[in-house]
Amino acid sequence: MPEKAVDDVMEAAVGAHFSGLRLEALRLSSPSSPSSPSSARASPAAATHSNGAVYANGTAAAAAVELASPPAARQPFVIGVSGGTASGKTTVCDMIIQQLHDHRVVLVNQDSFYRGLTAEESARAQDYNFDHPDAFDTEQLLECMGQLKRAQPVNVPIYDFKKHRRCSESFRKVNASDVIILEGILVFHDQRVRNLMDMKIFVDTDADIRLARRIRRDTVERGRDISSVLDQYGRFVKPAFDDFVLPSKKYADVIIPRGGDNHVAVDLIVEHIRTKLGQHDLCKIYPNVHVVQSTFQVVEHGLGHLPFTEKQVITPTGSVYMGVDFCKKLCGVSIVRSGESMENALRACCKGIKIGKILIHRVGDNGQQLVYHKLPMDIAERHVLLMDPVLGTGNSANQAIDLLIRKGVPEDRIIFLNLISAPEGIQCVCKRFPLVKIVTSEIDYGLNEEFRVIPGLGEYGDRYFGTDN
Repeated sequence: MPEKAVDDVMEAAVGAHFSGLRLEALRLSSPSSPSSPSSARASPAAATHSNGAVYANGTAAAAAVELASPPAARQPFVIGVSGGTASGKTTVCDMIIQQLHDHRVVLVNQDSFYRGLTAEESARAQDYNFDHPDAFDTEQLLECMGQLKRAQPVNVPIYDFKKHRRCSESFRKVNASDVIILEGILVFHDQRVRNLMDMKIFVDTDADIRLARRIRRDTVERGRDISSVLDQYGRFVKPAFDDFVLPSKKYADVIIPRGGDNHVAVDLIVEHIRTKLGQHDLCKIYPNVHVVQSTFQVVEHGLGHLPFTEKQVITPTGSVYMGVDFCKKLCGVSIVRSGESMENALRACCKGIKIGKILIHRVGDNGQQLVYHKLPMDIAERHVLLMDPVLGTGNSANQAIDLLIRKGVPEDRIIFLNLISAPEGIQCVCKRFPLVKIVTSEIDYGLNEEFRVIPGLGEYGDRYFGTDN
């Protein structure tokens, strides 16, 4: 993914904090106002968080939710579909759109961006190579796709294949969508176009079948005679396929033999698209970030990233069961004191597991300092599950991870478990420690002026241990 695209995704993922809004309403609200965060008091009433967790009404975090601007639009998932003429590209696109009926999907055809022929060129249209990259207005294609990537509507030109020119007074309005499919014979040819795509599909169909389909399509739909179709195929279509289309096959992520007849391939592609659509934008940037749908499964999911061996177990009924055995060298480390709330869940999964402690004193955002740590003597030989329920700025997590690494723990043996994360914290940890796996159950909107996660949970340790006011 190009650097600018990463920046765009980061801005969209972070929302109000990174967009420069900085929750101005918090600073403008009157101190005497009942809704002001500075005068807010904890209330017995509670609101439900999107992942099932509960946070108290009246807190600064809750006030920030009401005053913050809505999060920025998610980045659409862009699919490129290429292949030879009449290979079944449109059929594959239609099948994907039909199966993704619960999402907004738009189809953009490269054919819409053919350059219009002049009167002189139209008189000799039979000598014009419509299968060459220069036949397309790639700059306008890039402009339209860029707007769609930014969730902006665009007017796509309409090309008249009988007159070989664009309809000057009519356009096709395309609105922002969850999935954008760009289809055409040469959509993989230009690297700038390829860089816009999250998935590239090449539809591979036998040449004889493609020729038969081309003849039927051009004679029935485009009003041409068979001899002109065959002449154009031999002079332009086949040489262009060999020179431009076939070499671009190497850029494909997925190759579909037999085109639309390959239902198994299309089903697998649709399932992959659904998985990607369910991911947070940050998960697309950092593959070491894993979001679990339930807070009750964070520890179990973290354990799933550990190496294991098969183990035969004899059940109480005398039956033989083939299970798995986790690596023997394993320990937990909790960041005091909020991290201690996750220890029981870890012990329930791994009885007798050793658990270390790290205490980091935090003052604001930059005043953190390591106060205390007690770790197993052989921690350098162990896989470590680091626990802290809230990942805010990421500074405390970075200091804890840095301590573990200084104690000899390899970076790729550290799994950081938390319940709620801010995009800023994920970016901070992943940039410094790209090999550390992060397992969380929710990525919230961002941080407020007090560096608290919003909507968030407030002071997790006080709420868990009952020491809040």
